[in-house]
Amino acid sequence: MLSFGVLGPLTAEDERGPVSLKGPRHRAVLARLLVARARVVPVSWLVADLWDDPPEGAVGAVQTFVGALRKALEPSRPPRTPSRLLVTAPPGYALRAEPEAVDAWRFEAAVAESARLLDGGAAPEALALLDEALGWWRGPAYAEFAELDWARGEAVRLDELRRLAVERRAEAALACGHAAEAVPDLEAHVAAHPLREDGWRLLALALYRTGRQSDALATLRRARETLRTEVGVDPGAGLRRLESDILAHAPHLTPEKAGPPAQPFVGRVAELGELEGVAADVAHAGRSRLVLLSGEAGAGKTALTDALLRRLAARGWTVARGASPELPGAPAAWPWSRISEQLAGRPPAEEEGERFGRHRRICAYLRDLAARRPVSLVFDDLHWADEETLALVTTLAGELGPAPVLVVATYRSTEISAALAEALGRAARHEPGRVYLGGLAEPQVGELAQALTGRAVPPGDVRTIHARTGGNPFFVRELVRVWESGGGAALRGVPAGVRDVIRHRLAALPETARTHMRQAAVVGQEVDLDVLVPLAGDEEGVLDSVESALLAGFLVDSGGLRFAHALVHETLYQDVPRPRRARWHARAAEIAERVRPGDVETVAHHCLRAEGAADPRRTARSARAAAERAERRSAPHDAARLWRETVAALDRLPGADPLARLEAVMGLVRALAVTGRLPEARRHRAEAARAAEALGDPVRTAIGAELLDLAAGHDELAAFEVLGHLIQMQARAALADLDAADRHAAAADRLAERYDLPLVGVFTTWYAALRHAVSGRVEQARAAYRAAAARLSGTGMPGVEDGLLPLALLCLGDDPEPDGGWGPYEKWALPVVLLRRGRPDEAAARAIPESPRDLLFEARACLHAMAAIEAGDRPAMERLYELLLPAEGELAGAGSGLVTLGPVALYLGHLATALGRPGAAAHYRRAEQLV
Repeated sequence: MLSFGVLGPLTAEDERGPVSLKGPRHRAVLARLLVARARVVPVSWLVADLWDDPPEGAVGAVQTFVGALRKALEPSRPPRTPSRLLVTAPPGYALRAEPEAVDAWRFEAAVAESARLLDGGAAPEALALLDEALGWWRGPAYAEFAELDWARGEAVRLDELRRLAVERRAEAALACGHAAEAVPDLEAHVAAHPLREDGWRLLALALYRTGRQSDALATLRRARETLRTEVGVDPGAGLRRLESDILAHAPHLTPEKAGPPAQPFVGRVAELGELEGVAADVAHAGRSRLVLLSGEAGAGKTALTDALLRRLAARGWTVARGASPELPGAPAAWPWSRISEQLAGRPPAEEEGERFGRHRRICAYLRDLAARRPVSLVFDDLHWADEETLALVTTLAGELGPAPVLVVATYRSTEISAALAEALGRAARHEPGRVYLGGLAEPQVGELAQALTGRAVPPGDVRTIHARTGGNPFFVRELVRVWESGGGAALRGVPAGVRDVIRHRLAALPETARTHMRQAAVVGQEVDLDVLVPLAGDEEGVLDSVESALLAGFLVDSGGLRFAHALVHETLYQDVPRPRRARWHARAAEIAERVRPGDVETVAHHCLRAEGAADPRRTARSARAAAERAERRSAPHDAARLWRETVAALDRLPGADPLARLEAVMGLVRALAVTGRLPEARRHRAEAARAAEALGDPVRTAIGAELLDLAAGHDELAAFEVLGHLIQMQARAALADLDAADRHAAAADRLAERYDLPLVGVFTTWYAALRHAVSGRVEQARAAYRAAAARLSGTGMPGVEDGLLPLALLCLGDDPEPDGGWGPYEKWALPVVLLRRGRPDEAAARAIPESPRDLLFEARACLHAMAAIEAGDRPAMERLYELLLPAEGELAGAGSGLVTLGPVALYLGHLATALGRPGAAAHYRRAEQLV
């Protein structure tokens, strides 16, 4: 579940960890909506709250911030579906967070609940609740916004609630007898808030209860002096009465210490109720009954029977239990020996003789005992029981007859020996009750985790614990201990205690079966026999091993074989040495491709886990097919990972097809762009551009057309379609085909409006400014560039934003003085600025590097050309002429969709003239044709 923190700096966190909230204005929008507590905040209010002097395009910027927040807060929201969290509600927006999702809202509820608990006499529970709630504070409420008008009132209100919680916690601590522990906190509290009389009262009372009467009276004198000095009033009735009571040693000042809270029984309420129902029938009917309680190791059989015996003992039953020892060497019928020690009266002596007579004497003794009050006996761990104990249990099931005796026998359902199976068969004739303990449900896992830690465990972590343990209480307890020390990230490992238990249980399997189970772990959580059998090379042996694993509870068959717990699977997997594991994965990939040719995801999984041991051709082929499927099912993060692996596999393959690698890199670009990793996407797109140029491919047009073809007719690929239009817009703008570029920009805007993609408008706004520049509308272009820069601010794209506005104004012929500097364009822009200011010597002294090969390559190269011509740098002019000549038919920089210096041909003409080359006139004519 997504959660928000405002009791300190603003944070957001989901099951994957902290959520990036972009820039300061994104954070301010989110905080403003949280302050509103699910009420609608009009857009006009947001604009006024974000800017003292709102810029042109402020409403569009707010829409951009909201769109970016939606992507960050709901990354898994399917395309075309409205946000269910940050909703549009005319005339603005509202944040519909769950009450438990915001720490401030939970804190307020906890403070209210603590009052109810204290009034009901539940001081320990109130103390624990307030300890947890005060621990949520990480600093001042809405720390970075607390001084702003829209946040100040809420921050003050929450701070007042915190002061109340500190005092209420002190009350709870005093009620629990923790007076000494309360004193330091109360000293700090009254020092920080000297006018709060309740703080003084509680501090004086705490001092008195620790035997410091004089200090308590001195504290009350300090309170009187402070109130008189600061506000000119005497203490209230509460402080005056406390002073009189301390002087009189009033008895009510030292109440009895409250006892510790009872530990609740968690997770087996239904099963406990069923056993209590059987017990009630036994007591009412006066007839004995056997109940067989089974489950896998760690299912909670002992804890359940302990709870049952405690409850029955509280109702007047005679109760006792005995467990069969795991290790051999104990005397025969050891559980009965332990039980008899706990029973009243004189149990039958352990005499030598035949079993029949011995068991009849035990039955007679129990009937006599039950004549006074009902009896409940627990025989624990029958899977380790000796023959004598098994025989006694079955005798009690059939021979006790009319006596109120409840016998509960527990055993592991995964460890049924031949002797136990025979005993269960004999007992079945007497129709015993049967209770099976499966895994706990997810809510029960949450309850158990909270009982173990004394605090609420985040729902996402509860889901992880439940999924990895299958609800097995022992596994849950071990994983919760790991969570306590390492947090949610630690849940990905296998606790040492769990690993030891699993290895101990695995040791009971034959060596061949253990090997087959390790191979099954490599196959996967879901065990495909069609892959496992060829991998092991012994069908009958594998089937025998699977049967043993099913009986032992390592595997389950629920319409298909799978490991019973993720922890079992991971223990087996990690116990396989890495070199062997890699080769088994490589072999599994080969087998899976043969027997499941359509399951490219599985083939790719094994190839990638093989760590280079798999055939790189198979790896590249399967990873590419899996990446394409991930794109079709709108899983761009998976697609990015798989495209990256495809590229890596092709790089390992000698003589790999360069076109295939180019296609894989473009797949990676698509996936990175859709997931918002734009700087990385741009780096790989530049790489693809260089590769495509080497292949003689007009790459940008081809890329855009590829994306549009891919998305055609598939609503779920709308983001790809938008990206295709933006790339085509850039490519057509570079070629001065502005009508086509306009069509693609308009199509991108329509899709953005339909699918709520506000970032698209950032790019089309910059293109609109570029359009004015190309058309010679300088004033309109200047205003449009400034509005576009305001909209770009805070979108989380510093690599685009830094220095872009001054570069755009420089391209218009201005001489800008950028407040934030020139960013990455300084080395090319500053020499031109110096030339325009009449400082050619300074311009010539500045070294200009070669431009990076990105979408602004031609723009930087043309700026360099201007400086080189002025400086008479012939080698630079020669080099720049050759570099720019292939782009003669383009507008410099327009391929970015952001800025342009005009036709490249114009600068080629200037360079040709300066170099004395023929053809300058032809270049100038080409420039006139473009504009």
